Amino acid sequence: MNIHIETERLIFRDIEDSDVNGIFALDSDSEVHRYLGGKPIKNIDEAKGAINYIRQQYVANGIGRWAIVDKESGGFMGWGGLKLEDVVRDFNYIDLGYRLRREYWGKGIGTQIAKESLKYGFNTLNYDEICAAADINNIGSNKILSRSGMKHTETFDLDEIKHNWYRINKLEWLEVE
Repeated sequence: MNIHIETERLIFRDIEDSDVNGIFALDSDSEVHRYLGGKPIKNIDEAKGAINYIRQQYVANGIGRWAIVDKESGGFMGWGGLKLEDVVRDFNYIDLGYRLRREYWGKGIGTQIAKESLKYGFNTLNYDEICAAADINNIGSNKILSRSGMKHTETFDLDEIKHNWYRINKLEWLEVE
């Protein structure tokens, strides 16, 4: 098991084939996908495909989303972390993202994932800048990004839906850290 970050209550590790049931529980939930295009997965094969996609990012880019595991129970809570992205905007950037199973919403876990990911990105990977996007109606996600120290810089359209764009560079992060 390749662990990248360990906190008092969370483990951030590579997503593994054994996470298939957790990925299915996460990504088959229509409420989880409410602000993600509303297209939850329908079967275990799609969950396996999601895992393969993420694991290919580790190989191709040296970074990709990690499984977020409850340290106490060992349960799969969701995924989070950094990845090289070029889908949301028309340029490559390091993207901060997270997705949690509904039972973990509203417990400060998203904010902890965001802060730990920024810390890892700037301190360990030495990135100059990290970005993120959130549907303007996703109040929880917008709060997480703001609480983590990221700065809202603009609003843009993605598939005819307004999104907020966030950025933080290493110097700015050092000031809020």
